[in-house]
Amino acid sequence: MPETGDPATLDVVTIGRSSVDLYGKQIGSRLEDVSSFTKAVGGCPANIAIGAARLGLKSAIVTGVGAEQMGRFLLEQFAREGVSTAGIKVDKERLTALVLLSVENDTTFPLVFVRENCADMAITEADIDPTLIASAKTIVVTGTHFSRPNTDAAQRKAMRIARDAGRKVVFDIDYRPNLWGLAGHAAGEERYIKSDRVSEHLQTVLPGCDLVVGTEEEMRIAGGGDDALSVLRKVRSLTEATLVLKRGPMGCVVFPGAIPERIEDGIVGTGFPIEVHNVLGAGDAFMAGFLRGWLRGESLATSATWANACGAFAVSRLLCSPEYPTWEELEFFLNHGSPYHALRKDETLNHIHWATTRRPQPETLMALAIDHRIQLEAMADRAGVPRSRLYAFKVLAVEAAARVAGGQPGYGMLLDETYGREAFFAAAKHPFWLGRPVEQPGSRPLRFEFDQNIGGRLAEWPVTHTVKCLAFFHPDDDAALKAEQTDKLLTLYQAARRNGLELLVEIIAGKNGPLDDMTAATVLDGLYAAGIKPDWWKLEPQATAAAWENIEHVIAHGDKWCRGVVLLGLEAPEKELEAAFAACAGIPVVKGFAVGRTIFNEAAEKWLGGKIDDRAAVEDMATRFARLTAAWQRARGVSAA
Repeated sequence: MPETGDPATLDVVTIGRSSVDLYGKQIGSRLEDVSSFTKAVGGCPANIAIGAARLGLKSAIVTGVGAEQMGRFLLEQFAREGVSTAGIKVDKERLTALVLLSVENDTTFPLVFVRENCADMAITEADIDPTLIASAKTIVVTGTHFSRPNTDAAQRKAMRIARDAGRKVVFDIDYRPNLWGLAGHAAGEERYIKSDRVSEHLQTVLPGCDLVVGTEEEMRIAGGGDDALSVLRKVRSLTEATLVLKRGPMGCVVFPGAIPERIEDGIVGTGFPIEVHNVLGAGDAFMAGFLRGWLRGESLATSATWANACGAFAVSRLLCSPEYPTWEELEFFLNHGSPYHALRKDETLNHIHWATTRRPQPETLMALAIDHRIQLEAMADRAGVPRSRLYAFKVLAVEAAARVAGGQPGYGMLLDETYGREAFFAAAKHPFWLGRPVEQPGSRPLRFEFDQNIGGRLAEWPVTHTVKCLAFFHPDDDAALKAEQTDKLLTLYQAARRNGLELLVEIIAGKNGPLDDMTAATVLDGLYAAGIKPDWWKLEPQATAAAWENIEHVIAHGDKWCRGVVLLGLEAPEKELEAAFAACAGIPVVKGFAVGRTIFNEAAEKWLGGKIDDRAAVEDMATRFARLTAAWQRARGVSAA
């Protein structure tokens, strides 16, 4: 792609549809029979903007969302993905568009557009910011937004601004017949209905474009004919744009100039034959991949290959933009391929995808752990008070942690379901990292608390909560015990991933055997070998620098995307913990601590025994937590805020 004159601050601005897609989770089911849904960002321009951002392009979107929860969901997701929201209109009068979708079989994908008077179809020329449009190397206009006078005018204004600024215009034909009023609500899946009215309208768009992308059906509606070659020639007669013909499993063909005698004589990118799981959104992933190459000066063949690869990822997975590859994932696939015909079954690719798309977390984690159950129950029993008093005490612990954190990132809590329900509600008001345990306290071999259907249980958790599991695990354990515990942790790891939740695995080896420089590293190495790659490890303090170096080596080789290690306390005195902090100060993989009894033990005993009130309990825990955070920051050479 030729360079424009002045430097642009954005690579691409997309314009048009944005919606909340509700995907049926039951694959092979009619939409009528779907019983649960997964929520995701949808809409052609929204998907392209996110897909482009994941591939390293700077993107923005011009669209409309409602001033309600679904609109805020879209805004938050765009921001999380690195898509600029400067061009999004928040409409107080209209609702965010919704789409209901299902995968009935490999060729049938019913979808219902809930788009009556929706926010994204209400944008007008007044919502087009000339500065935003001119700041991008290219804009992407989309077919559906030429179907209404107001949105048509908005896109044409953006095209004029882009042309005047020397920018490029990309047209994604994105033909949805029922959004042009050509089919009923039940025909959302329909991809082609011939219409001279639509063809004539779209043909007025073509002359102002530099790149036109569409499927064979979309080229037919743009060209107004039935034969692929003849419609391509009709489109070519109306525009000098590079034409990209998407051909599904056959990849794509690019025509930078005259249309040849055979379609196959155009520029063909490498194809990737894979199992089709869901075609919805594949074209948007394709566009993102093509734009990455086209805007970075790659050849058309390379751009087409990248586009085909991105489309392959999309059709092999369920959702639209959440499933699109990141640049790291795409590079790995292009360099190594996959042994799986169904890419969603490739655990290596899945892990890269997870690790490069999960929610960002602070580099440091300082957590007050009060997920204890057995220890606090014993305190309540000794004090002769009902165990139900523990609910209120854990709320006080949240207040103490919040006082120390002061709204800053990098602080967190470990809370349990048994006595922490109200504490979770209180903690949700603060920007905490939150973890919650799933293990049956003290179990060895490991058992899950409440029941063993861990996947079903995790389906009820907020996506912002981290799964925490403690396993008493030593390299000298007998083979049967190690195999049983490893299998249990693998089940948990797979359940956490399936439910989109981060996982912290806590390993305590010292209670069941001697600790040396290789003990913890050996345990971690074995779990990595079993395919378990938690986001966090929680480990007991190590006696030597060599032990920490061995742990760091194992993590670096087992999972370079691991967030790191947090230290546990084991009721150690503060001075011992300060020494432990200092001992690992030079180990980058150690990111913080999650300490409990050292902080809350004394306050809990006195409060449950009626010797101090709420205020004193909070003050005591906050003081101890503050001293530990200060000690951690000193060890790391960080100035306390």
